[in-house]
Amino acid sequence: MVQWFRWITTFYDMIRPIFDVAILAFLLYKTYDLLVKTQAVQMVKGAGFLALVYGLAVLFKLTTLQWVLNILAPGLFIAVAIVFQPELRKIILRLGQSELFRPDSKPRLGQLEAVVTAAEILSQQFRGALVVFPRRVNIKSIIETGTRLNAEISSALIVTVFEFDGPLHDGAMIIQNGRIAAAGCFLPLSEQQDIKKSFGTRHRASLGMSEQSDAVILVVSEETGAISIAFDGKLYYDLSPLEATRKLRELLDRGVLSGEAEQHTRSLTPLTAPPPSVETAVLQEEKDDAVEP
Repeated sequence: MVQWFRWITTFYDMIRPIFDVAILAFLLYKTYDLLVKTQAVQMVKGAGFLALVYGLAVLFKLTTLQWVLNILAPGLFIAVAIVFQPELRKIILRLGQSELFRPDSKPRLGQLEAVVTAAEILSQQFRGALVVFPRRVNIKSIIETGTRLNAEISSALIVTVFEFDGPLHDGAMIIQNGRIAAAGCFLPLSEQQDIKKSFGTRHRASLGMSEQSDAVILVVSEETGAISIAFDGKLYYDLSPLEATRKLRELLDRGVLSGEAEQHTRSLTPLTAPPPSVETAVLQEEKDDAVEP
């Protein structure tokens, strides 16, 4: 028995450094992923720059610069907390909501096409719609504000919910785990102050939801019939059905952040360009591969 215990102890001592490094690497990766998704990278860059300046001041014995930085340090911490309050709030919110080992709930291609087909029908009829595709961040609190359906995804059902002025018409539909989880849900409105005034409550709600979670939101304008997608606090405005399908597949299948470079994008200039904080982008539609498999 003692020999067996020694063997286990020896084996653990051998693999302990591997576990140590693996856990540390996982935590660093999740921290980086969280910072990128909450757009707090700029805060980290600023802190790193100040640390570099202070290190150089110590290295080259720049006493005056050290004295100034030491005086400003307490105030800088308070200033960072005030200036980056939205980013810090998002980080804390996602730490509380995120499920690290939960995979993305991605709908199948046929289900995405059914949703976009319904959006196209509603767009032609100038009926508004709001459809939320959750990813990793738990939005159970949002689902509980609506009516649970747990129904199969179909264009007919989506059109029925949004086409007429029923009790579920004004809320958002949640599509999770390949099913319509709920409808008539209330979404938080965006905190951005420079949103285009012509955007209604649906666009503001879609941006607000994208700011507080990593969900992808499909929105149909009741005034213009424009189909748009909100993600990561940005709005991809006035997409064609094919472009909307491609963008949904890109964001849901590969989890590409809207801030990353996209090789298949082109700018769209509407009659009145939206403000810089609301990004207007569409995917380039190639004639030779207009229909994807």
